[in-house]
Amino acid sequence: MTATRQQERSDATRARLMAATVDCLVERGWSGTTTTVVAQRAGVSRGAQLHHYPTREELVLAAVAHLGAARFADARQRAAALGPGRTAAVLDMLADLHTGPLFRAMLELWVAARTDDALRAAVVPLEAEVGRETHRLTVELLGADESRPGVRAAIQQTLDLVRGLGVSGLLSDDSVRRRHVLADWAEHLDTRLEA
Repeated sequence: MTATRQQERSDATRARLMAATVDCLVERGWSGTTTTVVAQRAGVSRGAQLHHYPTREELVLAAVAHLGAARFADARQRAAALGPGRTAAVLDMLADLHTGPLFRAMLELWVAARTDDALRAAVVPLEAEVGRETHRLTVELLGADESRPGVRAAIQQTLDLVRGLGVSGLLSDDSVRRRHVLADWAEHLDTRLEA
């Protein structure tokens, strides 16, 4: 087998493991996401899983980081198509980032990391990186000038709002209320950014 073909197979195995890990986190939570369950769900051997990710922590963190990067790439592509009413569209996109499977998987990690020192040591830097990238993306998409008074605070309030809406939607469908809240906040945010 050529080195290129071997690399393609290895990449495909990792991709299946990444997707299966996030699915397991969302469906089964941290305690139910074992390396054995993930390998079975991904359709790969236990040996292949261990070759790529020797521990559950490495597997889960790699999956969240990988899918986080994919979500940001998707958000950037969607942003390229935004037209009039840009602020409302950006808020909708941010809400999507904070209500989807990746966000739910991250929440599982946050809760588990609260009482697991080793996991917390790995999750905190990952979450900080995701937070910085989300902040940077939001500033870029809104064309916000953070050197102006109050703008940085408005961006952080926006991110706190969409994160809170993501948490509030975990147990029931609050999409109607979320749309109203975001529409109201878009008007408020436009005023803050233009002031």
